[in-house]
Amino acid sequence: MREWADFNLAETQEGGVPTLALKGALRVHSLGNLDTKLDTISHDFKQIDMGGVTDIDTTGAWLVSRFARKHDARIVGESEQARRLFAAIGDLDDTPPAPPPHEGLLRRTLADVGDMIIQWGHGLVRILDFLGAMLKTSATVMRHPSRLRGKATIHHMQYIGVNSLWIVGLMSFLIGIVIAQQGAVQLQQFGAEIYTINLTGRLTLRELGILMTAIMVAGRSGSAFAAQIGTMKLTEEVDAMRTIGVSPMEALVIPRVLAAVLMMPLLGFYSSVVAIIGGAFISNFALDIPFLTFLKRIQEVVPITDVWIGLIKAPIFALIVALAGCYQGMQVKSNAEEVGLRTTQAVVTAIFTVIVLDAFFAIFFTEIGWK
Repeated sequence: MREWADFNLAETQEGGVPTLALKGALRVHSLGNLDTKLDTISHDFKQIDMGGVTDIDTTGAWLVSRFARKHDARIVGESEQARRLFAAIGDLDDTPPAPPPHEGLLRRTLADVGDMIIQWGHGLVRILDFLGAMLKTSATVMRHPSRLRGKATIHHMQYIGVNSLWIVGLMSFLIGIVIAQQGAVQLQQFGAEIYTINLTGRLTLRELGILMTAIMVAGRSGSAFAAQIGTMKLTEEVDAMRTIGVSPMEALVIPRVLAAVLMMPLLGFYSSVVAIIGGAFISNFALDIPFLTFLKRIQEVVPITDVWIGLIKAPIFALIVALAGCYQGMQVKSNAEEVGLRTTQAVVTAIFTVIVLDAFFAIFFTEIGWK
């Protein structure tokens, strides 16, 4: 038969100290509603007598300890087992810890700014480390051309260039239509719709052709670089390369960067030509300018410097896009979610940097007289 825990209130014979006398087994299965009954006690007591306790476990010891602290009572008559349990639970206190003091807005703002600066500093160190390794590996490959991964480079050239022709071409054709149509609408107000040809040719060859191509390559190829290398980091393939003596920079980064640098000028020029064709197409219908006349006029009004400007910017934009994708992929460490985050960061970083550099080049080339 189970022996239930119980208690009674009494006074000791020596001094008349109010005492709570516990009896029975103070175990988790025999406590019953002892906790509730103890809470209803209105009398004050100064000591807890455990002489009548036949057995006790951690739950019972915690209950007795809690009530002893609540009433500032001392425990007497406990067994050796109970004494060990009281020592084990020691400083157990069910009073929740005080919440940390509320920090002011200024202090929180300064702390956030400090954390951001520290993160930027760490990020800058990682970027410099990556660029240093990239330059060192590039120098090694240039000294020993046989170490260049030719098949991998050609594979990435096909992926970046050939496989992108249709989407870049369609995008450029539509952009050419929009530039010519919207430009004609505005220029017709001044009877200068013939200058639609100038607008379309110079804007696409000098600015929009290579800029839109770089953005498209960043979204298509830069994200792929980050996801591919990030997945390889996650599956420890990059670590396996290092183990067998293969440089990840040499095998993964150099072919991708080289392929992007080689293909971007071709893609940018192709984009500009298709955009001009799109402008000529819409001008044939909207402005009654014959298709061949439009193209011949392009040769007359577009200076060769516009072509050179686009070709100069192309490899620089390609370098930014490829390095952003490869760098973010190499930073993946923990889980699959980070692959997605790093891929997003690669695309955003590449597009933002390309737009900033394009704005700089637009001002720079104008200032040096390439108008």
